[in-house]
Amino acid sequence: MQSTPFATVTSPGRESVYAYRPALDGVRALAVTAVLLFHGGLAALSGGFLGVDAFFVLSGFLITSLLLAERTRHGRIRLAAFWARRARRLLPALLAVLVVVVAAARSLLPVEEMRLLRGDALAALAYVANWRMIYRGDDYFTQTSAPSPLQHTWSLGIEEQFYVLWPLIVVTVLLLGLRRGHTALLVVCLAGAAASAVAAAVFYEPRDVNRAYFGTDSRAQALLIGCALAVLLSRRRRPGSRRYGPRAATLASAALAIAAAAAVMVVGWLWTHADGSAGWLYRGGLTLGGVAVAAVLAHAVLRPDAALARVLALAPLVWVGKISYGLYLWHWPIFQYVSAERTGQTGPALLALRLLTTLVVATVSYVLIEQPIRTRTWRRSLPRLTPVYAGLGTVALLGATGAYIVLATSPPNPTPAGPAIALPTAPASRPAGAAPPPTQRPGRKPGAQPRITFFGDSVAWSLATQLPPQPALAITVRAIQGCGIARLPDIIQQNTGHTNYPDCPIWDSRWRFGVAKEDPDVAVILLDRWELMDRRLNGVYQHVGQPAYDAYLTKELELAVSIGGSRGARVVLLTAPYTRRSERRDGGLYDEDLPERVDAWNRLLRGVASRNPGNTRVIDLNRRVCPDGEFTWRIDGLRIRSDGLHFTEQGVRRWIAPWLLPQLAAIAVGADADTRGD
Repeated sequence: MQSTPFATVTSPGRESVYAYRPALDGVRALAVTAVLLFHGGLAALSGGFLGVDAFFVLSGFLITSLLLAERTRHGRIRLAAFWARRARRLLPALLAVLVVVVAAARSLLPVEEMRLLRGDALAALAYVANWRMIYRGDDYFTQTSAPSPLQHTWSLGIEEQFYVLWPLIVVTVLLLGLRRGHTALLVVCLAGAAASAVAAAVFYEPRDVNRAYFGTDSRAQALLIGCALAVLLSRRRRPGSRRYGPRAATLASAALAIAAAAAVMVVGWLWTHADGSAGWLYRGGLTLGGVAVAAVLAHAVLRPDAALARVLALAPLVWVGKISYGLYLWHWPIFQYVSAERTGQTGPALLALRLLTTLVVATVSYVLIEQPIRTRTWRRSLPRLTPVYAGLGTVALLGATGAYIVLATSPPNPTPAGPAIALPTAPASRPAGAAPPPTQRPGRKPGAQPRITFFGDSVAWSLATQLPPQPALAITVRAIQGCGIARLPDIIQQNTGHTNYPDCPIWDSRWRFGVAKEDPDVAVILLDRWELMDRRLNGVYQHVGQPAYDAYLTKELELAVSIGGSRGARVVLLTAPYTRRSERRDGGLYDEDLPERVDAWNRLLRGVASRNPGNTRVIDLNRRVCPDGEFTWRIDGLRIRSDGLHFTEQGVRRWIAPWLLPQLAAIAVGADADTRGD
């Protein structure tokens, strides 16, 4: 899961009816710490992503307090000044992050993901990243791509949308409400929060929670709960409001303390037990969490001398709270780039390294970028800028950043076809009684070129579609992205529940259609993902290497071989290469990337091939792309894998094709007697 902006809205006495409360910075510190530890893989904080909602509640409370305080002091709310303050607070650090992430991505991200990063960066710049994450793309490679280094900006989008719309709503309601403006505003807050809670429940889908999780409408409830708290406390402190006697005040204080204690327990339970895909979270859990955070804030504001507020106001927590915006902005890309593969560290050591790096970068950002621009100390030696010039400068800066993003993420020039590949021709004669080669089999559809068709999943697709054109071969692709040959519907992918894509259970029908349509001389099968995941078999999750599951996979693979060779084609089984699709949050490998599972699957391939010696053989692709017996990104300086699973165009054209295509052509024309692929 992801997290939220930590835009500090401090409220010194001259700006608010409330004095500055250090405890609120303490709340920020705990929330951002929960988020960072969650993203760092700390199992004890399975619900640490709810630190997002704590900041939403806090932002709603502080922004509304500032707006109401300004109206009380000046009789109006200066919207332009408010938005200018927000821009000074939020934009500089965000622009720095965008520039650094895009620059780093040019050397760290696969070419295929740069196109996605461009959209992510522009969406972050426009503060609509949350909707970008919902509608990022529906193709298989987009859906299964690694998390974007800008994925965390989704919550910045929600906050900024709130900053734009909420002041307009406040001004309108207070004007229309006249003497009862505060009551009307409270009704708007509560009604909006209720509507948002309903939206979260309506949009929740067990198999895809993105719409409910990222939606402005479904997550606004936390912001509006904070807004409602601000209205309630402002009514309590308005001049002429009712004063209670000592006994009533004591009872109210005790009730508030009890509510705050209960709220702390609720928040603690949610942060340690919540699951981002659980239905109960979207059917009241988010609302409960928002109300609990509001109770803590109310106690911290109204009882700054209480034990809870004093703990939250401890100096280290206050400092972390002050730099929390930078911590949030920088931590996600840093966590993505400071990986186990690059550092050689996992678990606590990797987490400590990530946290230390984030703390240093966020501190530098706060001291050198955020504070000078927010407080405008950089203008001391410059003439005063008019709002018009300041606005034009901001637009120019945004435009320049957008142009940089577009240029820096432009796709590279197409990969050359690579060296010419010498393909074998049919032998002049065959031994007496030998079976004809596939290109001369009885009933073959007319066509002089040897025909090679690839079957399998997206790994097969990425290999076959990037082969260089060969005039002497007819190469076609019938691989199904997202589908292997295992059909069991309950799957564990990256430690979370998953199910088959719609066409996967009927893969055999689609393969039969492909064989009938293409009539291949060689049917090449490459399967490298979906057979390696845990699936529920006989009520228990099992995986390759376990006897019952191996028996299931063997049956499906034998069916695949029979379909591939049903019109007389020779069947080639390519071994699955080792993979490193993504790391767990603690830096370890997900189960489907474990080398022992790949080895178990490749043994199963060889076993099936040995039982079908007449028309089936194995070619060891794993040895070709992992020559040292372990996963590798590059061979002789050439990048072979794009994302730890699929192949790059240059890797296919320059490394795999010159080795693989001659073998396949030899099998097709019957010149393979002296070749060995395994």
